[in-house]
Amino acid sequence: MTEQSPKPFLYVVVCAAGVAADVSKLITAAQERGWEVGVIATPVAMNGFFDAVAVRAQTGRPIRSAWRTPGEPRPFPEPDAVVVAPATFNTVNKWAAGIADTLALGTLCEAAGLGVPIAVLPCVGTALAAHPAYRDSLERLAAMGVRFGAPYAGETAPDGGRTEFPWERALDLVRPG
Repeated sequence: MTEQSPKPFLYVVVCAAGVAADVSKLITAAQERGWEVGVIATPVAMNGFFDAVAVRAQTGRPIRSAWRTPGEPRPFPEPDAVVVAPATFNTVNKWAAGIADTLALGTLCEAAGLGVPIAVLPCVGTALAAHPAYRDSLERLAAMGVRFGAPYAGETAPDGGRTEFPWERALDLVRPG
């Protein structure tokens, strides 16, 4: 049995990229827009790419990274939308190929099959983004109805730092209507 939520429920899938350290910005923006949020992280992302303790406190829910056992209750209700941010080269390619070898990938494959709105903010370096398999994966996912934000490669900003990752753009992409 799934828990019911009075607010629409957003799954945030977090991949292992440096900008994942700021995923709390996405969670805050989603909560301000009326979403209840549950985080699913790739196993590598759980290895220090973001502050899991802070994210758990912010969402009030456990972070999911591993499959639950058959008798274990579902910790999240069904999603009304899914955001993948940051989305890495590996996750995009495996997802497009239908590989579901982690909870994050299995969730994405299932959500796409159910027609749940999905927004992706790619975080892929320029060299990897030029790979033909990646371009093919983007096309395949777009044909499945997945919505993409502009690619982000961590470019240098005019002040010498990194350009800001467009967290809130993902929420614009899953907004109803």
